[in-house]
Amino acid sequence: MLRNYKAVGRVLYGRNAFAQLDDIFEPLRVDAGSYVLFLLDEYFEGKDLVKRIPMKNGDLIRFMDVTDEPKTKVVDALVEEVMNEKGMAPVSVVGIGGGSVMDYAKATRLMFTNPGSSARYQGLDLIKNKGVHCTVVPTISGTGAEVSMTTVLTGPEKKLGIKGDFTPADQVVLDPDLISSVPDPQHFYTAMDCYIHNVEALNGNRKTVMGASLGRESLQLCQEIFLSGNSRTPENDEKLMVASYLGGLSLTYSEVGACHAISYGLATVTGIHHGIGNCIVFNQLDEFYPEEVKEFRKMMEINKVDLPKGVLKDYSSEDIEKMVDVALTLTFMWAHVAGPEWEKVITREKLRDLYMKM
Repeated sequence: MLRNYKAVGRVLYGRNAFAQLDDIFEPLRVDAGSYVLFLLDEYFEGKDLVKRIPMKNGDLIRFMDVTDEPKTKVVDALVEEVMNEKGMAPVSVVGIGGGSVMDYAKATRLMFTNPGSSARYQGLDLIKNKGVHCTVVPTISGTGAEVSMTTVLTGPEKKLGIKGDFTPADQVVLDPDLISSVPDPQHFYTAMDCYIHNVEALNGNRKTVMGASLGRESLQLCQEIFLSGNSRTPENDEKLMVASYLGGLSLTYSEVGACHAISYGLATVTGIHHGIGNCIVFNQLDEFYPEEVKEFRKMMEINKVDLPKGVLKDYSSEDIEKMVDVALTLTFMWAHVAGPEWEKVITREKLRDLYMKM
């Protein structure tokens, strides 16, 4: 049976779109005590962007530590803290930042209306109640978190998304001016998440015409940006923001593949961030995506990116085995890569050898 996908509700796009945030929240502030919960990357604490947020009396702002990947325990603690302080849920949870902050916002809004720990809901269609309104504002582009139906969290046992119809944000604000100050090489690593999304979506058994059409357009934009010789222009900022949006949408109608499955294992054990982790893994995947890995290396050369080497040299064999364990749990990704009998091709030995190269 075909799935009737839920997409993002509204998209506000264009330069200086951030200035219209108040227009989004005003219709939601109907009851006495109504408030908005703003979640920001702690990078912005004390920065001018905070002064531009249209906060009203009673609104809350929390600066999120994104040193590590988003965690279920952080989501649970935040919801408990806010409910103890306010006694009621916010009218909107707003995530302003990169993929981690947007995922925190998407997960937090769900836990105001669903009981227990967010770890209970890691998986597909486990959320039963619609969350409060959610707005996401990317300040770095590439993850596709602004539009995806997944919020990726690391729990006590696994790194896995809360995925389903209740996960997509209700409102996305795409303002290309917000990503112009992203430092190198983070700008490149996060953008490559988008590039890799597209490569994986376009190469696998679950590819569809819809997903492939979105993925090809996003991939072309990535190529225009990172093969141009100057990726850091206002025009390329705008292209990257659109590429991230389209790349995130493409995954709704396809699936990620080998790189994401292996990088989930890498991140679970090491805590390495998703963007750079994907790049480290993708650089070893000539067997799966030979032409695209070659192009990726050309992009690194043009953009003067020196990818870290030997990141696993100090990890034990037990650590490597745990990475393999995590990667092998992502059966839907491997089915996309190698079909229903993927276990005959994707062996522990193959994955162990790939991790050892890192």
